[in-house]
Amino acid sequence: MISLTNKIAIGTSCLGQNPAHTLDLKIRAAAQHGFSGLEIVYSDLDRYSTLQNLPITTGAKQIRQLCDDLGLAILSLAPFENFEGTRSPIQDRLAVAAAWLNIARILGATYLQVPAQYGDSCTGEETVIVSEMQQLADLASSASPVISVAYEPMSWSHFYPTWEDALRLTMLVDRPNFGLCLDTFHILTRLWASPFDTSGIYPDGPAKLADSLRRSVTDIPMNKLFYVQLSDAERFEPPFSKSHPWYVEGEAPEFTWSKHARPYPLETDLGGYMPVTEVLQAWLIEKGFSGWVSMEIFDRRMRDETYKLETAAARGWKSWEKLQSDLTGATARI
Repeated sequence: MISLTNKIAIGTSCLGQNPAHTLDLKIRAAAQHGFSGLEIVYSDLDRYSTLQNLPITTGAKQIRQLCDDLGLAILSLAPFENFEGTRSPIQDRLAVAAAWLNIARILGATYLQVPAQYGDSCTGEETVIVSEMQQLADLASSASPVISVAYEPMSWSHFYPTWEDALRLTMLVDRPNFGLCLDTFHILTRLWASPFDTSGIYPDGPAKLADSLRRSVTDIPMNKLFYVQLSDAERFEPPFSKSHPWYVEGEAPEFTWSKHARPYPLETDLGGYMPVTEVLQAWLIEKGFSGWVSMEIFDRRMRDETYKLETAAARGWKSWEKLQSDLTGATARI
């Protein structure tokens, strides 16, 4: 019988996606259902502060106090998007970053979560991207407490869509507070899960995933794997195409998929079908990663005002319990 020691967090976007689902209510629901930490989504904090007629910094102080009262850690402030390589003055972008970092410090967040660039107005020149990421990391370490930058390769990112690409960038940036956030959705939709195939799986997907996971166990330095995010995905039936009601011209299919159909891991009753357990077997068991694990899903059902936050939180915790059970079973069969 395995015993995982990972602390479990949940993103505030996973607990409701209607304006009526306010941040304070989401936090209480997470605390009531067993979670140890939160990823605070900036838009949730901004909406909460606006509704309270407060500056966002004051709203952040209130949210930190609420989390302290409930015994919840704040893992990250997220997502700080499309920073690197954007064709705008770097000083303007660093000024925005400084404001985010100030809020992260007020919250007591460990990480600023940074998805890899996917905007249209950007350069792929690696020397530029490395320099700008070094400046971001240095800014994040220029005051106390130091904030670490958790860089997330996304399956639709322009230049760093895989963990190998993001790890290369991490080593080039070469800052102790710059590392990786790895998300099962992006790993799997890049290698294994196809929105176009009737099976939902690329023909060479299982082999590619197995090879990638083998290498991730040995090649990713433990001190550069900051935390892991979990979600599943629904199979497209029929396969995704331009006639699909979710289709948006020019939008990456994986991005469309992510926005609408990412249930909690192993929610097969809601269409989840990805081998999330296989990924965690590699990272949590074989690699022995014992850091934070965080739920990050986007479920269109939660856009309904009547959707209950307690239901969302209960689904998340049930998913984690199911994952632990499946990992135990998989380990017993080895």
